[in-house]
Amino acid sequence: MIKDYISFVGEESINELFILAEKLKNLKVLHVNSTHKGGGVAEILSRLIPLMKELGIKAEWKVIKGNEKFFNFTKKLHNLLHLCIPTSIESEEIVYYLKTIYENLNKIDTENYDVIFIHDPQPIGLVVKKHPGQKWIWRCHIDTSAPHPKAWEFLENFINAYDACVFHMPEFVYEGIKIPTYIIPPSIDPLHPKNIELSKEEIKNILTKFRLDLDKPIITQVSRFDRLKDPFGVISAYKLVKKKYDCQLVLVGSFASDDPEGENIYKELLNLTADEKDIFILNLPPDSHKEINAFQRGSTVIVQKSIKEGFGLVVSEAMWKEKPVIGSNVGGIKRQIVHGVTGYLVNSIEGLAMRIKQLLANKEFMHTMGLYAKERVRHRFLIIRHLRDYLILIHKTLTYPAKMTFSQFAKGG
Repeated sequence: MIKDYISFVGEESINELFILAEKLKNLKVLHVNSTHKGGGVAEILSRLIPLMKELGIKAEWKVIKGNEKFFNFTKKLHNLLHLCIPTSIESEEIVYYLKTIYENLNKIDTENYDVIFIHDPQPIGLVVKKHPGQKWIWRCHIDTSAPHPKAWEFLENFINAYDACVFHMPEFVYEGIKIPTYIIPPSIDPLHPKNIELSKEEIKNILTKFRLDLDKPIITQVSRFDRLKDPFGVISAYKLVKKKYDCQLVLVGSFASDDPEGENIYKELLNLTADEKDIFILNLPPDSHKEINAFQRGSTVIVQKSIKEGFGLVVSEAMWKEKPVIGSNVGGIKRQIVHGVTGYLVNSIEGLAMRIKQLLANKEFMHTMGLYAKERVRHRFLIIRHLRDYLILIHKTLTYPAKMTFSQFAKGG
C-alpha cells in the first residue's frame, strides 16, 4: 500500500502522488524490458507497477523474449554503448536482432496502450509498431555518453521515432540525441524484502549458514558477475587489506537471463579463489532478497568497484542500511556517495584498499558516516520520489504534439 511509505517520506509526499495521478486515471501504460528477474530494472518494475495501479493507472509489464544468440548481440551492444572498444557490429547480427523483434511483435500487444516505456537497448526496436496517438519513451539505464559509433548508429535506426528518452544523469546523455531528454535517477524500495529491517538473530543465522566467521570483519560486494563490476579488482584490493587485517571477502551475485557472460565469470572467480578460505564467491538465486539484506547489514564494509556503472542501486541499498560504501568514482556511484561524508570514491585498487583499512581502523567514524548515508538515500533515492518523477514525465509527454510514427520516420517524415 502506498500509505505504508508515510513513515519513510511523510504524508505530504504521498498526497502529492494522488494529486498527480488524478488526471492519469485509467491511462494504459506498458513497461517492456528483457528479464523478469535479475538486475535493477526488473527489481524496480516489480515494485513500481503495483504502485502505479494503486494510483488508478492501468499499468502492465511485459518481457521481450530471445535466445542466447539474441542476448549475446544485445550484451555486445550494451558493452559498445558503455565502452568504445575496438570491435564492430556485423550485418547478420542486425538481421537476427530484427528477426527476433518481429517475432516479439506477434507476442507483445503494444497497440492498446497510451504510453509505452521501453527499457534499455534490448527491446528498443519494438517502436517499429508504434501506432498514431501513442507516446513511446525510451528509458536508458546505461551510460551512452561516449558510445562506439556503430552502436549509436544502430540505435538511431529507432530512437528518433520515440517521443522522449530518460537517463539516470546528465553525463550519460549522448550529445547526438534529438528527442526530448529527461533525467530520472532510479530508486530502492524500503519495503522490499531486500531492504526491510532484520533482527540480529536473522542476520547471524544467514551469515553462519554460508560459513562466515562473525568474529572477523566482512568486506562485501553485491553485483552481477560482470567484468564491468571488476570483481577481480576487489579481490586484489582485499589481498592488500588482508596483509594488515584478518578479514573475509564476500562476492555475492546471481545470473541474469539476458547476460550470457555471467556464468563464465563466476567460474573464473571460483577457480581464482579455490585455495582462499576467507574468500566467498556466492551465486544466489535472483529471489534471495533476505540473504542479500543480511549480507549488507552484517558486513563491516561494503564496496562497489565498478569500471563503468549505469547507477549501481546496490550502493543505495547498502547506504539505506547505515553502511558507508566505498565505490569507484564512475557513473551513478558518484551521484550516490558524498565523498568523505557518506562513503568514499576511489580510482584504483590501492585507493580501495586504503579506504577499507581506514574504515576498519575507526568504527565510530564508520557509524557516523553510515547515519549520513541513510539520510541521503531517504531524501533522494526512494521509490516514492521515482514514482512522482514518472507521473510528471507522463504528464509532460502527453502534452506534446504527436510524434511521427516509425513508418513516417523511416521514410524521412
